Amino acid sequence: MIHLLNLLAAVALLVWGTHIVRTGVLRLFGESLRDVLARSFSNRLTAALAGLGVTGLVQSSSATCLIVASFVGSGLVGTGPALAAMLGADVGTALMVAVFSFDLSWISPLLIFVGVVTFVSRESSSVGRFGRVLIGLGLITLALQLIVGATRPLTAAPAVRALLVALPQDVMLDIFVGTLLAVLSYSSLAIVLLTATLTAQGLTPATVALGLVLGANIGSGLLAVLVTSSGSAELRRLPLGNLLFKITGAALAIPWLGEAHVLLQNHVDDVHLQVVLFHVAFNVVLALLFLGLTGPMTRLVEKLLPKAVATDSQRPRHLDNTALETPSLAISCAAREALHLADVVETMLRGVIPVLRDNDLALAERLRHMDDTVDELYSAIKFYLTQISREALSEREGRRWTDIVSFTINLEQMGDSIERVLQDIEDKKIRRNRRFSEAGMAEICHLHECLLANLRLGMSVFLDGHVRDAQKLLEEKARFRDLEHSYAANHIARLQDNTAQSIETSSLHLDLISELKRINSLICSVAYPILESAGALADTRLRPSQLAGLDDAPR
Repeated sequence: MIHLLNLLAAVALLVWGTHIVRTGVLRLFGESLRDVLARSFSNRLTAALAGLGVTGLVQSSSATCLIVASFVGSGLVGTGPALAAMLGADVGTALMVAVFSFDLSWISPLLIFVGVVTFVSRESSSVGRFGRVLIGLGLITLALQLIVGATRPLTAAPAVRALLVALPQDVMLDIFVGTLLAVLSYSSLAIVLLTATLTAQGLTPATVALGLVLGANIGSGLLAVLVTSSGSAELRRLPLGNLLFKITGAALAIPWLGEAHVLLQNHVDDVHLQVVLFHVAFNVVLALLFLGLTGPMTRLVEKLLPKAVATDSQRPRHLDNTALETPSLAISCAAREALHLADVVETMLRGVIPVLRDNDLALAERLRHMDDTVDELYSAIKFYLTQISREALSEREGRRWTDIVSFTINLEQMGDSIERVLQDIEDKKIRRNRRFSEAGMAEICHLHECLLANLRLGMSVFLDGHVRDAQKLLEEKARFRDLEHSYAANHIARLQDNTAQSIETSSLHLDLISELKRINSLICSVAYPILESAGALADTRLRPSQLAGLDDAPR
């Protein structure tokens, strides 16, 4: 029993090692990986090479599939080039299996030692993140050694040998078991390495091992399909097409398994290497065979998964759960959804003046109900951000995470303010049949126009982060404050002149000015983090020349 437990622990360590390498590389090169993939889809060959290279870094074709599927789902790339990238990604995974199949026992302690020292000493820097990758690579090589040590006693166990002999030599059953193990372990790389090790130890016949390898390849494709099952049709096309390629390749390979086994035995003496080379050869042949068929496969998956008709435009549009595997991509999804939330708030804000001018109760009710949509979107974005692994974020991405949280909180508060404004208009003007003076209405409309312009500028600042636009936004904040003071004074002057309409709507008028000023402050707060990072903010707004005389001033 203890030997089986040691084997399970070693397999778990192998899977964990691949996870550490994947998250470490994504944190170190996250945005660069996205840029490489986005620029490399001009043709199928470069797309395949990009998929191969990225998978060699992240140690997982499933992770690459999720990254590329997110690009397809957002319309950045087509399904055809993405399928070519996945063929290259599968070759990349196979090559990493070949690398880890060599005797790397000497390098495991070195990688772990250097990685830990580097990570602990400079954890928050790029060097520290690279140390994390070294730790993962060291754990992978250590896990392979532990697997060999754990399987050696099992080889000599009579019960295990009897069980293996009793198993039917059914290639379909072998493929099924390999598929199941790959899905459960979330790593075809780990299962292929485990299969090769078990075969080398004599626990698994070579013919069974080849079937398990085919199953592991199908399992990696099935895993991506399962993970994206709740996504849009565009998002699910790539995993489905990749899975169909793998299933078709496995079906074509089954009749040739006997010949492949004999060929490997005649040219390769090492049983462990035989399994690994079969895995590499299968994926290379698969890429060469299907690279020219990505077009027909694209048309097939588009028929199987047609684009869904949009239903509720106010539901979250960009919160792609599959992108959570790639934190840098998930940050982009959250930012796009934050802009969607800003669009809803802008629609609410635009409707204030028509309600005020036309006494439109029906429009006021619709706009107030949109605050529920704002709350739902805010909650969805907040929950999505909590699912993003902060551990895998770079320093810049961590700041962006904080900016998105702050921006969405402000938008949610703006929605509440607009709802209060609409309710006040209903209660204090429409239902009491009161009217603003012409001058008062003109002032409110002018403040409203400035507010809409500032909201659009604030959205631009949030999207691009330009220091110049952030400075302009704060200048507009000061201008809006001056207008608010001026218009409040004008209203007081009209009250002194006993203007009847101004007296009737005085409370509502001043409350509107106050709420619009508060909304403007929430909009302009997006500029502060950008200016602070650029060192463009002063410590205080007080003039230094005036500070010295404050203590002597009369109180």
